[in-house]
Order: sequence, then C-alpha cells, then structure tokens
Amino acid sequence: MRSFLDRFGLDEGRVGRILVTFLLIGFAALLAAGVSIWWVADRNQEHARWVSHTYEVELATTQGARLVEQAETARRGFLLTRDPAFLRTYRAATDGWGESADALRALIQDNPAQLRRLSRAEAMIGALADARQRSMTLAATGDIAGAMAMFQRDVGGQRMRAIRTMFGAMAAQERGLLQKRDQDAQQSAATFYSVLLLAGVIVILVALGALFTVLRYTRSLAASRAQLQTLAGSLEDQVSVRTADLARANEEIQRFAYIVSHDLRAPLVNVMGFTAELDGATGAIRALLDRAEAEAPHIVDEESRLAAREDLPEAIGFIRTSTQKMDRLINAILGLSRQGRRVLTPETIDVAAMVETIGASLVQQLETRDGEIMMEGAMPHIVTDRLAIEQIFSNLIENAIKYAQPGRPLRIAVRGERLGPHVTYEIDDNGRGIDPKDHARVFDLFRRSGTQDQPGEGIGLANVRALAYRLGGVIDLSSKLGEGALFRVTLPVHLEPAQVQS
Repeated sequence: MRSFLDRFGLDEGRVGRILVTFLLIGFAALLAAGVSIWWVADRNQEHARWVSHTYEVELATTQGARLVEQAETARRGFLLTRDPAFLRTYRAATDGWGESADALRALIQDNPAQLRRLSRAEAMIGALADARQRSMTLAATGDIAGAMAMFQRDVGGQRMRAIRTMFGAMAAQERGLLQKRDQDAQQSAATFYSVLLLAGVIVILVALGALFTVLRYTRSLAASRAQLQTLAGSLEDQVSVRTADLARANEEIQRFAYIVSHDLRAPLVNVMGFTAELDGATGAIRALLDRAEAEAPHIVDEESRLAAREDLPEAIGFIRTSTQKMDRLINAILGLSRQGRRVLTPETIDVAAMVETIGASLVQQLETRDGEIMMEGAMPHIVTDRLAIEQIFSNLIENAIKYAQPGRPLRIAVRGERLGPHVTYEIDDNGRGIDPKDHARVFDLFRRSGTQDQPGEGIGLANVRALAYRLGGVIDLSSKLGEGALFRVTLPVHLEPAQVQS
C-alpha cells in the first residue's frame, strides 16, 4: 500500500506530520486568541477602574467647590440677616470642606499636578476662611458696621474666582485623562478584534488545509485499495501455490532425512557388527600372544606385543565410540523427521500441572544440585499439542539442571503471561549462562556452546525451536556468561487448524 500512496505523493508518516503541524498551528492560533481575550478583559477592567476613579475625582472636586460656594453664601446671608441658620450652614460647609479635601487628596495621590493644584486651592481657601471668620466674628458680637466694612474691603470675590478656576482645571485634567483612557480602550479593542480576526482566518485556513490533506489521502487510499483488490485475487492464488510448494518441499525434506538416516543405519550396523567381531578376535589374539610368550618368548617381539595389547584395542575403542555417537545422531535425525510428520492434537493444557509433573520426574537431579523449580504467578492455560509442549518444557528445564553453576544452588523460575491472542512462557535460571555470541548458534542442529563437560549432541534446542515453529510460535534467548539464561517461548493461545495440518 505504501508504494501506491507514494505514487500519489502521500504516505502515512507524511500525512501524520502534516496533520500534526496543522493541529499545532490551529492550537497556537486559538492560544493567541485566548491570550488576547484575557489581555483585553484585563485592560477593560483596568479602564473601568480608571473611569470610576475619574468620576470619583470629578465628584470630589465638584463637592469641594460646592462646599466653598455654600460657605460664602451662608456668610453673606448671616451678615445681611444675622439669622443663626446661616451661621450653622456656614459652619457645616466649613467642616465639610476639610473632609472633602482629605478624600480628594487620597484620590489624586498618583497625580502630582493635581496635588499641586489642590495645595494651591487649599491655601486660597484657607486665606478666604480667615477673612470670613473675622467678619463673622464681628457680626456675631453686634458690630455690624465693622463687619460690613470688612466685607466691602475683602477680596473674597477674586479668591472665589481663582478657586473656581483651580477646581475647573482639576476637573478638566480628569476629563482629559478620561478621554485618553477611552482612546487606549478603543485601541485595545481594535487590537483584540484584529488578533481575533487573524486567529479566525488561521483556524479556517488550517481546517481547509487539513480537510484537503485528508481528502487527498483518502483518494490515495481509495486508489491503493482498488489496485490491492485487483492484486488480491492473484495473490491468493500465488499464496496457495507457494504454500503447496512449501508443503511438498517440507515433506520431501522430511522424507529425505528419513531415507538418509535409514540408509546410513545399514552400513553403521555393519560397522558396529564387524567392530564387535574385531573386539572378539582381539581377545583371541591376546590369548595367543600370552601362550606364545609363555612357551616361546623369543618369537614375540615388542612391536607385535604393543599392536595386540594396546594399539588394536585402542583403535577398536575409538571405532566403537564414533559409531555409537553416529548412532545417536542418526536416531536424533529420525526423531526430528518423525516429529515433522506427526499429526498435532490440540487440547487444553494446564501448564502449571505439567511443570509440576516435569519437576517431580527430575527431583533426584534437582537434589544433587540443591535446586528447586518455582512458578511465579498464575500460569495461563493453552490449547495446543500436549506432547510437543511437554517436550519443549522438559528440554528447557533439563538443560537448566544440566548446566547449573557449580557451587551455587540452582533456582529455576517458570512464569507465563497472556498477551492478546498469544501467551509467553519464560524459563529463567541462574546457571552458567550462554555467551551472547552463541545465542543464535545454540538453536542450530549439532551446535553447542561453552565447555563440553556434559553429555549431549546439540540436538535438544534445535528440536525445541522446531517444535515451537510447528506450534505456530517462536523461542528466543537472553543470557550472559555466569548470570544464568532466560528462554522465552511465545505461542498462540489456540493452535490454528492450518498449523495442525502442517
């Protein structure tokens, strides 16, 4: 399928990278929009706070100006009518101005220009208050003429106009600040809408790009699927033909191995028979030599004596050892060929019980090596051929016992785990271990690793691998010298019919 997609300019990896890029761009655009929304909201809150502050300052300024005007009106009314109500109004306005000035000062602490104007206004209001107080005192003591004369000489009108101008300037500055803040808010809103518009455009472009990529990829898949369907029919026929060819080849190989092994056995039996006859003849020759040495020792030389008593028995021993080894190898080849022809019979296997049975049959060998077999966790059941799975476990456990590390108590751990349609069994020991460079060769026929101080022909692991393959599984190895070996067998939970017939 990849070749077809490449022909259309797309493959899975490239489509994935393009879509991830689009997602990142879209996420960045949305993030920018979110940040701009947060920024504008924060600016709006700040603007609202300053607008409220401006109105408070204007209100405080207006309140101060009103109190000053009210005090002046009350003084004039008292001078004209000497009504105590005007005096109370005057005093209330004078006291209120102090509180209003304090509130105004607190509001404009961040504005030095406004603070200077307020200070000048307070100075003028203070001077005006002193003149008012003197005239009010004269009027209160009954000196109306003196109070009126002082009122006429007073420059309070000029002071009042100056005070009004000062308060007006303060209000005008606050209105100017409000206008500037309104402009900043409008600019912030314009920036926000620009960012939002840009983010929206980017998101739309990203969506269109992703849609175009997906559509193009879908068309590529459709084209690939059409061509694959065209090839599927012929491919199935080719697979059937190749499978039949492989089955015939496998059968021929097994038949060839059986025939070769059988034909090799005939001359081997002859060699073994003649070797036995030679061994018997050697006994007669030695007896004759003993008689000759006793009756006529001068006719027996040293070379004949060595040939009859040492060279000939040694050669016969070498021949017998070699023929015995060849006999074992031929038997192993015959066993492998029979395994390939045997029909598998799937059944449900309780692996834990099977391992216990194998351990019980090997208890004497385990005791000689101070060893034990431990099952770690629950052992999943499997539906497979009992004889094959027993041979796999028996061989691996026997190997672990055979190659235990001298001077170290042997520990063999067996564990299993279900992984979807497959199950993995592990046989883990703390024995000699296997050199990493020999991990592949130990599964080859007649190949062994390490010191050859244990009996064997290098057939067991080859047989285990062949059985694992027949059961539809695999076997692998993890090991280091001196640290033990871990064999991992992975098999299908249910042996398939196609594998049973193979």
